[in-house]
Amino acid sequence: MTPDSELLRSYAEKRSEEAFAGLVKRHLHLVYSAALRQVNGDAHLAQDVAQMVFADLAHKAAALSQHRVLAGWLYTSTHFAAAKVVRTERRRHANEQEAKAMEELLRNPVSDFDWDTVRPVLDDAMHELKESDRDAILMRYFENRLLADIGERLGLSEDAARKKVQRALEKLRTMLNKRGITATATLASVLSTHAVQLAPMGLATTLASASLLGAGTQTGAISLLKLMTMTKLQTAAIGAIVVTVLVTPWVLQHQSQVKLRQENDSLRQQTAQLRTDNESLSNRLAQASSTPAFGSTAGTTATSPATILPAEDLSATNLYARFKDKQPKLSAEQIEPYLKANGRNAASVLAAYRTTGNPALLEEAMQKYPNDPQVDFEAAFRSDAPAGERRQWLEAFEKSAPENALPNYLSALDYFKAGQPDQAVRELNAASAKQPFQDYTMDRIQDDYEAYLSAGYPVAAAETVSSRGLFLPQLAQIKELGLDMIDLANSYRNSGDQTSAQSVLQMVANLGQRYGNTVAGETEVSQLVGMFVEHSALNAMDPTSPYGSDGQTVQDRKNQLSQQKDMLNQLNQQAESLLPTMSDQGWISYKERWKLFGEEAALRWVISTYGQR
Repeated sequence: MTPDSELLRSYAEKRSEEAFAGLVKRHLHLVYSAALRQVNGDAHLAQDVAQMVFADLAHKAAALSQHRVLAGWLYTSTHFAAAKVVRTERRRHANEQEAKAMEELLRNPVSDFDWDTVRPVLDDAMHELKESDRDAILMRYFENRLLADIGERLGLSEDAARKKVQRALEKLRTMLNKRGITATATLASVLSTHAVQLAPMGLATTLASASLLGAGTQTGAISLLKLMTMTKLQTAAIGAIVVTVLVTPWVLQHQSQVKLRQENDSLRQQTAQLRTDNESLSNRLAQASSTPAFGSTAGTTATSPATILPAEDLSATNLYARFKDKQPKLSAEQIEPYLKANGRNAASVLAAYRTTGNPALLEEAMQKYPNDPQVDFEAAFRSDAPAGERRQWLEAFEKSAPENALPNYLSALDYFKAGQPDQAVRELNAASAKQPFQDYTMDRIQDDYEAYLSAGYPVAAAETVSSRGLFLPQLAQIKELGLDMIDLANSYRNSGDQTSAQSVLQMVANLGQRYGNTVAGETEVSQLVGMFVEHSALNAMDPTSPYGSDGQTVQDRKNQLSQQKDMLNQLNQQAESLLPTMSDQGWISYKERWKLFGEEAALRWVISTYGQR
């Protein structure tokens, strides 16, 4: 029987369809049966998964031609593909259910009598609701948003968002009943059908033009400021409020208010304890920032020399001991087959840069792929890049990833450092309006894994080294940005603008939550950074003020974050003593769980599996 490696090489080099067909025929039953189990027996989805896996195999044929056990790669690839398909299918099903429900409402319109009864008192009753309840009803029945979308905006799961909307609707119904209003149809139907009416055609253009003309006047700015101070903040409107602040004299005079930072001793004293508690986090960030895994550019001295390990020496010691204090680097000869197999595309050149530490490879990527978001990301973090060049790459990053909030956050920090707070606030406003937040950690780990695999590293070693040494430069900057934003909020507060101060603090909390929530592939240190940023924002708020949903206060959330931090530190301490005892297969399982469920879940698996022995 022809070995898998020869068939792969034949396809990669000669594009032999016969060779690839032989591989598919040989491994199809394995892939299909594994997929079928993981998609709950849905034959159509299993076929989709199999197609994804073999398409990926064809794409990576050259890199995988030296893989000793192709069945292992196919089995793991099937696992990831099936998980992705299941998540997509669940979202699709939920969206269909939402659409069906809305269609049902439209198919059975409520009577005008019900609306005529509710209409005169609806807005008064709505403004008696708590802000969070009012926001939930507005999004669900006035804007007709899906529950999944509402959950994302409120930081809740879809099920929690459903319960939130139901409770808010029940409170509104109670307030209407007190006014003697009882609709014959359901209140949800009344609101969905009649709450929002179409505005006259052409009005949007007229208003936009008039608003732009009036935006530059001092009178308009004063009116908007009065409106801000009279209206309670809504989380979903934070971005718009901060933009309004920009045209007021407060921000235009921000340069002269720098001296107010000296009056922030009380806030600094509060955050000092946080910094002490997070000393271990800072140490981890410093260690991550100095690791040679990210490589150094010309003229930059790495903190420790790169270690080039030949593939044949990789089975000598335990994986943990082997990679605990050193990050192996690939030689030019080891990385060349990987680059060739991938046509030196942007992702492969960046992976080669990270795994070799050769700055010339980053320069190549910057020259050939200036519009690739991952290239822009790496270029922005070059340690020797001039300030002006960093600004250019951040702007390129914003253009290449227009839906990603991360480049806006990084630009905001850059403007803060340059003494341009008004520009920083504009970037923060842009970031707050974007839902996706992508730092490419999982993409970078996967690309580096394939580079090490192509160089002859066993699967377990490639999995381990690609994730343990990955440089995460964005984390330290997100932490620094959070503290700069708190300084800005305190400046607003000292100048008497409580509304703007609270807006910025809420934006800081939202920034922290982007990293603080456990997601697939999330690292533990990323979670800790997010929790630190959110906790810092909460520390500057009134501890008795409401926060989030279900009647939670700021102090409640602070306590919750402290408990979560202690739990993560405890998990890390428990797992640290178990990692050296894990087999190669154990490391593979650990890394797969990390990619699928996050490092926290992976650590729990390590403790439950190896802690009982």
